[in-house]
Amino acid sequence: MRVLLFTGKGGVGKTTVAAATAVRAAASGNRTLVMSTDPAHSLADSFDTQIGEHATPVTDNLWAEQIDAQGRLETNWREIQDYFVQLMNWAGVDTIQAEELSVIPGLDEIFSLIDVKTHVEEGKYDLLVVDCAPTAETLRLLSLPEIMNWYIERIFPVQRRLVRGVRPIVTKMTSLPIAGDRFFAAVERLHHNLDAVHRILTDEKSSTVRLVVNPEKMVIAEARRTYTYLGLFGYRVDAVVVNRIIPEDVTDPYFGKWKDIQAEHLQTVKESFEPVPILTAKLFDREMVGVPLLEDMGHEVYGARRVVDVLFQDHPIRVRRRGRGYVLVMRLPFVSREDMDIHRRGDELYVRVGTYKRNLALPQTLQRLEVRGANFVGDHLEIAFAPTDAATHSAGGEASGTQRT
Repeated sequence: MRVLLFTGKGGVGKTTVAAATAVRAAASGNRTLVMSTDPAHSLADSFDTQIGEHATPVTDNLWAEQIDAQGRLETNWREIQDYFVQLMNWAGVDTIQAEELSVIPGLDEIFSLIDVKTHVEEGKYDLLVVDCAPTAETLRLLSLPEIMNWYIERIFPVQRRLVRGVRPIVTKMTSLPIAGDRFFAAVERLHHNLDAVHRILTDEKSSTVRLVVNPEKMVIAEARRTYTYLGLFGYRVDAVVVNRIIPEDVTDPYFGKWKDIQAEHLQTVKESFEPVPILTAKLFDREMVGVPLLEDMGHEVYGARRVVDVLFQDHPIRVRRRGRGYVLVMRLPFVSREDMDIHRRGDELYVRVGTYKRNLALPQTLQRLEVRGANFVGDHLEIAFAPTDAATHSAGGEASGTQRT
């Protein structure tokens, strides 16, 4: 099943482009579902029809859904939340306050993504188009599965063993609520779902992201940052859609300066993102609402291209042999050395770009080696790993632990 995610700065026309993509795919004979994970749903407005929280027929081969994020939160978080509420009640926190405090910001959005896993496993559709939240929320949304899995895989087993050991003693000494098997079972289900979502969205054969921008300086700057962070977490961008370009046949002097500015920004987009395909859409003379106008929009964006094709293939992270060692290569465009921090701790590599961090579990081949340096080659960061020098060991050097670049 093909999965397409659309994101961009708020107001660039992301939902319209996502809806137009779905309409064009459906018209080509692909059974298509377009779903919105944006808390401020606007899919129904784009199609000019009522859309529910489950797949709603729109036209031939096309269904749409606006996910009830709160409902997904209650379904996936309730058993875990119940324990946290009990714990805070024991500490004297009012139940209403405890329920609010027990919901981690962003959880409702991450649980919306679990619907992606559900639809892929059911296999009812050929294409799933996901209208994501604006870029800042999307970055948090797409990084959460890996971040939460890191916690669940490393910290959770220790906590579970500890609880089992101390429960008999603690229950005799205090009324402090101790997490039970239902709590841990719920956490394990969550782990399984998040891991499945992450594997689906980072599958190079089926899932890609398409960035939607306007020819405006601030919008392009945010898209560049988004492109970098998506690469950091292993998500592949296969197209950039530049929306609302003033058409050449508009000759009114009022728009003359705007056309010049847009031409400069369009050149910046091409220089920034190529060889990723740059798709364009003109500024129409009306709101593109309803299936017929969305068909026009889809033709404008894609031309003769097939919507469901992977338009560009790239490998954000890969490892290759170099001499006696290896090099881990990450595609991180628009980043300078001052923007990032890299350090090794045990069998993990920590990479920070701006405010975003990623913990990379190193393959066994690299775990036995030392980090020997990191350099940028074009828009790729190359991190060198090499065997531990025997002379270093004899001199009392440190072969493991924390290394910083």
